[in-house]
Amino acid sequence: MRTEGLSRFLFYVLGRRPDEFGLVPDSQGFVTSKELLQALHEEGEWRHVRQSHINEILMGTDRSFFESEAGRIRSVERPWEGEYHQPAMFVPKILFTPIRRRAHTVVMEKGLKGHGDRPVILSADREMALRIGRRRDPDPVLIEVRAAAASEKGILFHAFGILFLTREIPAPLIVGPQPPKERAETRKGKDRPAEKRPKIRPPLTPGTFILDPARDPDQARKAKGKKRKGWKEAARKMRKKSKR
Repeated sequence: MRTEGLSRFLFYVLGRRPDEFGLVPDSQGFVTSKELLQALHEEGEWRHVRQSHINEILMGTDRSFFESEAGRIRSVERPWEGEYHQPAMFVPKILFTPIRRRAHTVVMEKGLKGHGDRPVILSADREMALRIGRRRDPDPVLIEVRAAAASEKGILFHAFGILFLTREIPAPLIVGPQPPKERAETRKGKDRPAEKRPKIRPPLTPGTFILDPARDPDQARKAKGKKRKGWKEAARKMRKKSKR
């Protein structure tokens, strides 16, 4: 494929408006190559792009516009960096954020927190939030955050283009579907110590019985370390007596 058009598009995505594509670079301006490809494949015109095409750009005449290391890529020019750490002047009443299904119960109980230098990403647009969420879970759970109320309680939001970023959202400020009952019960069951259940003997089949050692008529079997005298030994003693 001709890489000129792709190079210009990558420069726009990485260097001008990563937020338009649901991308939030890290503190150094990098996004992972995997995340970039996911965002590109969501654009109909660029669904055919592969890592090999990006590698071709990184080795071609436009390589000076980009930097790549350890599976990450960034634009050399990043004018958006100035607003990355600026507090939001206005916070909508409600913002949306996606979560993975396996984290559903934990989030509803304990709230949301960023990981490392990765903040919680929120959007005023439901479809954008779902778009971001589908990169990690094919069927993410969409939850609402009472963002204005959170801001009033002192939680800081940063505006990053059309996205909003924050470090944490307490559970009382989250509104969303309740986790499936069976998942919640399974989780609670894991937190409780396992109960010891009495052993139940299987029912006897016809013609069988249970041996009771206390009712054994041969008490010699009960003595430890003693063996019953075999018939051969008894016969030898009888022969010795007869010879006398």
